[in-house]
Amino acid sequence: MHFGTDEVMDNLEENPDYDVIEYGCLSNCGQCAMMPFAMVNGEIIDADSADELYEAIMAKIKELEAWDSLELD
Repeated sequence: MHFGTDEVMDNLEENPDYDVIEYGCLSNCGQCAMMPFAMVNGEIIDADSADELYEAIMAKIKELEAWDSLELD
């Protein structure tokens, strides 16, 4: 949370379609001390800042939604 990821979580939680879960540890030893990161659908997403992390998460969500829509067609 020292990278500002709490704000990222707050922004994501505003969307009722997203399940945002906070874990104490994702077993990526040391990564949390070096940069902000999150796990999206089982994939680690990282960035240099909290703002960039939010943008990367949103891009991944859009990518997953596009794949989901292709599977439904």
